Amino acid sequence: MAQVKITKIGNSMGVILPKNVIDRLMVESGDSLHIIDTKNGIELTPYDPEFAAQMEVARKVMKKRRAVLHELAK
Repeated sequence: MAQVKITKIGNSMGVILPKNVIDRLMVESGDSLHIIDTKNGIELTPYDPEFAAQMEVARKVMKKRRAVLHELAK
């Protein structure tokens, strides 16, 4: 478990993530993280659950309409 302190950054507040946390998240400077409320608190993740849900819908449509998409690709 890592502990971080809240730091003033300009007019905002932020935390500095330790290198081992950055490595575990597999992110680098400039990447976005998503804050998700869970029953146990807040989760910080590079995974976008909204995007994943949209992609799942798209996969279902593409599977169902595969022949139409194939014809449109010609």
